[in-house]
Amino acid sequence: MPDQPIPCAAIILAAGKSTRMRSRLPKAIHPICGVPLTYHLVQACRQAGIERVIVVIGHQGDLVRDSLGNQIEYAVQAEQRGTGDAVKSALPLLNEFEGQIMAMVGDMPLLRAETIMKARRLQTSTGAALAMLSAISPDAQTYGRVIRGEDGRILKIVEYKDATEQERKIQEWNPSIYCFQDAALRKGIHHLQCDNVQGEYYLTDIVEILSRMGERVEAVPVSDSDEVISINNRLDMAVANRIMRQRILERWMIEGVTIVDPAATYVDAGVEIGCDTVLEPGTILQGGARVGENCRLGPNTRIVDSVIGDGVTVAYSQIIESVVGPNCKIGPFAHLRPKSCLGANVKIGDFVELKAARLEDNVSASHLAYLGDAEIGQNTNIGAGVITCNYDGRKKHRTTIGKHAFIGTDSALIAPITIGDGAFIAAGSTITDDVPPDALGIARARQVTKRNWVRERREKIEPDQQKEKGEDTNDHTGEP
Repeated sequence: MPDQPIPCAAIILAAGKSTRMRSRLPKAIHPICGVPLTYHLVQACRQAGIERVIVVIGHQGDLVRDSLGNQIEYAVQAEQRGTGDAVKSALPLLNEFEGQIMAMVGDMPLLRAETIMKARRLQTSTGAALAMLSAISPDAQTYGRVIRGEDGRILKIVEYKDATEQERKIQEWNPSIYCFQDAALRKGIHHLQCDNVQGEYYLTDIVEILSRMGERVEAVPVSDSDEVISINNRLDMAVANRIMRQRILERWMIEGVTIVDPAATYVDAGVEIGCDTVLEPGTILQGGARVGENCRLGPNTRIVDSVIGDGVTVAYSQIIESVVGPNCKIGPFAHLRPKSCLGANVKIGDFVELKAARLEDNVSASHLAYLGDAEIGQNTNIGAGVITCNYDGRKKHRTTIGKHAFIGTDSALIAPITIGDGAFIAAGSTITDDVPPDALGIARARQVTKRNWVRERREKIEPDQQKEKGEDTNDHTGEP
């Protein structure tokens, strides 16, 4: 590319109904490694230096727009009449644009920025009216075939449904990635006809149109045909997810993350991971999760849209939309529900559940507790079986526990309630009133011990049981 790159805009086609997906959702927003399918392509275009990205929408267009966001331009193809018509619907947004115009289908999430740049460089270096990418494989399936003349010059693209048996044997096929001179696209698009089996305006026909006009058409094969896999059904999605996931894991391993078993580790495209972190088998990092350095996550741990500080360990646990401070220890079998926030050095142990709870530094809840809608001060200990009773059947209430407090085993704190700094709640208490700082809160019946109660009861009951069975309780020795 020259020092001053040619301006470039991209038109991404995502208006179809995608009936082969058998889904109520448009294909463009099905996730690949946590990111909408078409947004992967949008990101690749941005990375390839494309200033303007236009997505053509139609069927369920509002869902596509909501999913891809407002940093993209949108054109509407009101009636799905083929890829050529889709590109034509976007051109009014580029009336004043001069430079390269790329057109591509929106179902290729694996396409890399470097490959897009390959098409851009080919168009610039040759001055071709159209530079396109092709792919070569023994089984080109139902993709359109690239037809060349004896001199190797590209003559046309033939769609599979319109191809002869001889043309279907051609191994070079068209993944539908085009880089046009803007004037050539505008000139060629108006000559498209719909005289084909489908009765649609094929963008592929523009290759033959430009060739017949004497315009230069060039093609370069992609290095890796996996990049141009199109997603047409759930099987294709599974393949794309596997390839994308492998790319993501390879990137993080190069960046200094240890992944014990890549085949059993799942990391979304939007995740960030610090160096020297270890991911054990069964670890799933989703959405915008951010993990610090020197953590150990897993085995069998799921973290979604959460921030994990440095030095954290998590095992057999789930963390959703929460913040975990440095050097915390979580699990096994803990559950942090949304809006939970932990300070530094917090211990969340076996079968502890948090919801909208804020725990300050050095809080310990080691096992079997539910802490919902709670504020807990630093250095407080939460015993086993403690529950913040936050729901009264109509609305939620908050529990506030101060610093250096001790909440004894099997206590129930009936919100709204405040436990002061340094307070001590006796085990087995149901606390309904606020407890002042440094006070003891105890709410349970006094123990009563009745000596020999069990023996006396047994001696009374056993004869009665024998009578009910019809047994004679007299001692029959056989003597007169």
